Amino acid sequence: MKESAQIAHTVAKAILHEKELDNPFFANSKLHLDVSAGATPTDGPSTGCTMVTSLLSLAMKKPAKMDLAMTGEVTLTGRILPIGGVKEKTIAARWSDVKTIIFPSANRRDFDKLAPNVKAGLEVEDDAEQSATLKSHLSVSGNLRDE
Repeated sequence: MKESAQIAHTVAKAILHEKELDNPFFANSKLHLDVSAGATPTDGPSTGCTMVTSLLSLAMKKPAKMDLAMTGEVTLTGRILPIGGVKEKTIAARWSDVKTIIFPSANRRDFDKLAPNVKAGLEVEDDAEQSATLKSHLSVSGNLRDE
């Protein structure tokens, strides 16, 4: 998790530099992301996408919408890796009044296979489509990083 936080910070800085060259947020701010051993336990580093979005939201002073959820490990190049637990994460999103979920594109088939009652009322987008979602929710265009 600590490595995910460091990667998210690096990727967010790179994206901010591309989108708002003159934004001094990361140069002028000290950040701490608490991913200590006592934090909420996870089976993997699939919070990277969310961390990047949160950091960009803070840096750009543009809040992400409350009904948006996302998951996926982010690489140093900004690629979002496949996740596990699509069904469980979808159910958790529904319980949390989420309207849109962003999954890694490699997990699109996993979501499509879920029973209709599990995914009822949810719009799902994969990272190939997240350009429009992040643009509308956070004013960031493109994938996390264009490769």
